[in-house]
Amino acid sequence: MPFRLKIATRYLLSNRAQSVLLLTGVAIGVLVFCFMSALINGLTQYQITQTVGAIPHLTFEPREREPRVISGDKATMVLPAVVNGNLQRTQIRSWQSLMDSLSADPAVRVAVPIVSGNALLTRGQAVGSVAITGVKPEQLSDIADIAPNIIAGTAELDLDGILIGARLAKNLSVSVGQPVVMRSDRGRERTVKVRGIFRLGIESLDERVAYMNFKAARALLDLENGVSRVEVKLFDLYAAPPMSEVYGAATGLKVTSWIEKNRRLFDAIQGQGTTGTLIKVFSIVTIVIGVASALLLTTMRRRAEIGIMRSMGVSKEFITTVFVAQGVLIGLAGATLGAGLGYSACWALAEFAKRADGRALLTIDVAGGNYAYGIALATFASALAAILPARAAAKIDPLEAISQ
Repeated sequence: MPFRLKIATRYLLSNRAQSVLLLTGVAIGVLVFCFMSALINGLTQYQITQTVGAIPHLTFEPREREPRVISGDKATMVLPAVVNGNLQRTQIRSWQSLMDSLSADPAVRVAVPIVSGNALLTRGQAVGSVAITGVKPEQLSDIADIAPNIIAGTAELDLDGILIGARLAKNLSVSVGQPVVMRSDRGRERTVKVRGIFRLGIESLDERVAYMNFKAARALLDLENGVSRVEVKLFDLYAAPPMSEVYGAATGLKVTSWIEKNRRLFDAIQGQGTTGTLIKVFSIVTIVIGVASALLLTTMRRRAEIGIMRSMGVSKEFITTVFVAQGVLIGLAGATLGAGLGYSACWALAEFAKRADGRALLTIDVAGGNYAYGIALATFASALAAILPARAAAKIDPLEAISQ
């Protein structure tokens, strides 16, 4: 084998221009492969952070109650949610046992009980409708990253305080420390103070949501025993769909995954991944075509030399191995060079391609370039591309080649 590698190396060095072009082609192909991997991975992570990062991966809610039919001469539809003429608020009453089950699940990163409802927020003549989210103070940022995005005031959630979004604060002309009157859809009213103003960059949260202390929200929304929903974040967010089915069957609750609620976003992420995969496949195909074409030309140019070697007793297997070894050497050297250039390009763009505010122009995940995978794949592709020229070289008839 060392002698065969020596022959393969001599063949490559005998035509340096062709070898340099081959190495350059393989390097460019691997560079494109690594760059696209880093770019797609970075873009996917950015989208997940900006969207999925502020929403739960699983949401546990009570199932909607359906009317039941009382048999008789005239069937009558009866809503089970109506008791003594008042609509009961749907809630999860056994939420504490559910929390215990979720806490024991190793796939669950955090589970947060939520009390939610609608209310009117009044400041003087200004009135705005808000969605109340009652959460325990220590779990404020477990789902949406509220505390680091406070732009005024603090993230303190005492019994008499609320946190509101920047757009809502602007619409109501409210600043930190000012009192506001909150009237819930249950008819209960409470005066609270604005403790902090946050900006998440998500319009639906910045304009509509008000965070309250868990205990205060339960009293305001008339949910003394239960909770409105339980929000869960997982260690693997893509495990949400199967887990929603398992927990839905086990608990009898309506369990919704983030993918079900954000189907368009998930389809967009998958589409980006498919596009990146196609580009990477084309780059590998380019490597195969380039290596195969160059080695076929080498076979034709060295017909007489190969014929002499065959007439001296060199086996077909030896000739085949020499040409495959050329493909491996070209692929390994070119891929290593391309991976190094790809890493350097990704690092340079991540470091220097930034706006004045420090945000990156390109969301590149330098560590997600799949460099080792690119080297292995390009080396394998080059060896595969060398098989056809190797077989053609091994089939050369010694007498015919020498006579030419």
